Amino acid sequence: MSVSEPSAIAAGGGEPRRKQVSWGVTALVLLCGIALVRAGSGGFDAGPPQPATAVTPDSGRSPGATAAAPRPLPRSVPDRVRIPAIRVDAPVTAVGLDADGWVAAPPPEDPRLVGWFTGAVTPGEKGTAVVVGHVDNAAGPAVFYGLGALRKGRRVEVLRHDGKTAVFEVYGVEVFPKDGFPGDRVYGSKGAPELRVITCGGRFTRETGYDGNVVVFARLAQVR
Repeated sequence: MSVSEPSAIAAGGGEPRRKQVSWGVTALVLLCGIALVRAGSGGFDAGPPQPATAVTPDSGRSPGATAAAPRPLPRSVPDRVRIPAIRVDAPVTAVGLDADGWVAAPPPEDPRLVGWFTGAVTPGEKGTAVVVGHVDNAAGPAVFYGLGALRKGRRVEVLRHDGKTAVFEVYGVEVFPKDGFPGDRVYGSKGAPELRVITCGGRFTRETGYDGNVVVFARLAQVR
């Protein structure tokens, strides 16, 4: 069974060329939990920070369901991601699925680059946008090395090609094992503009790499 190629960024950083995507098939690949970020080599003594159990996503109300919640934005590709709390200020490139059906990571030779998954919405649109990045490589820590240290209430800013900045508020940070990854919970739409920021995490071995993924859950809180 073949999966249609996700939409790609047009030359010059403009809007993506919208290709016909078999979203049902792509969604199935994601929800089966096999579309995980495979980035990061580890091998450092301390290792990246891991989420505390106290920062699991809240479940007492529908995410984004507040009177002050901004309206969803129209489609516009992301240009840059900023996370002030962990000193991230990084350019964005488009990524799709690799040959094995996993969400592709940005090129390993540029560990400071963030990847936006083209099979999902753009950040600020209604639905769940997904950005990914390396935690480390053979040279040392990479763009999302500190992701597991984020706490509820911190902000993730996405600068879009239309000049708007979508500001997301973190409401949960968790690490999930790659075996049994809860794809529906992570990637599923909550009916409002949301963002997932993902990198490798959990236990590391030289034989198998990281055994999990750190996932940041965030909802649109402001548009600038």
